[in-house]
Amino acid sequence: MSVVTEPAAEPTAVPAAVDEAIAHVEDQLSFVFGRARTVWKEAAQQIHPELNPAGYKLLATVVRLGSTTAHALTELFDMDKSVVSRQVRMLEEAGLVESRPDERDGRVRVIIPTPEAVERITSVRARNQSRLHAVLREHSVEELELFAEMLGGLAEA
Repeated sequence: MSVVTEPAAEPTAVPAAVDEAIAHVEDQLSFVFGRARTVWKEAAQQIHPELNPAGYKLLATVVRLGSTTAHALTELFDMDKSVVSRQVRMLEEAGLVESRPDERDGRVRVIIPTPEAVERITSVRARNQSRLHAVLREHSVEELELFAEMLGGLAEA
């Protein structure tokens, strides 16, 4: 008995216009990522003249969380622990965070933002959010929801 097989279906051709649109999205994402790096650098300088973008991201996270550990930051940002340790030490020396023993486990240090850090981060975030809101307010709720959904899909890709 012979088995008859169907020829494999040809893949659906993607129109050139879709490829061009995807390339345009890639270009715009590159521009957005570059702009984000610039914004982080500027924000870091507004917080402290010696703060670099990595330190800014760590500090902003400590402020957002209220308290955390160096280990948690290492995991969250997928950074080497020596990098996080140096950044936390710089933040402490600048008076932006304090490090205290964990109440449950004295071997662990808890990192807490100082009131000055909270004030500075809040101010920088407010300015950045103001710029973002000014641009996004030009769009409908439906467009914004679709945009958020698409960004979520990209983040999960």
